[in-house]
Amino acid sequence: MSTVLVVEDGLADMEIISSYLKQAGYSVISATSSEEAQDKIDITKPDVIFLDVILPGKSGFEICRELKNNPNTSKIPVVFCSTKHSDVDKIWGNMLGAEAYLSKPINKEELVVTLRRLISK
Repeated sequence: MSTVLVVEDGLADMEIISSYLKQAGYSVISATSSEEAQDKIDITKPDVIFLDVILPGKSGFEICRELKNNPNTSKIPVVFCSTKHSDVDKIWGNMLGAEAYLSKPINKEELVVTLRRLISK
């Protein structure tokens, strides 16, 4: 079973995303801050990371940059899930190495299709 890390500080969004992923058959771990996310990444080495942009501590953009610059985590696919969904935000996420950018509110079908595409690579 593939493990997905959801990094989200909003409780409602965390519940929605996690339930969608569990219903699709994935193991879900969660973090609500950049520090907690880093600890969970080091311990569990998730298969995919769903990452909010606006977080306490470092932003999702900063976390993504660090993950992609670290040889131990650079191959883990990152998917941004954010209310910040302008074209500039999406381009910035892509430039930082994210594999996808989903806008909130999250669409269950889009989430699952994106995840399956990344896991099957």
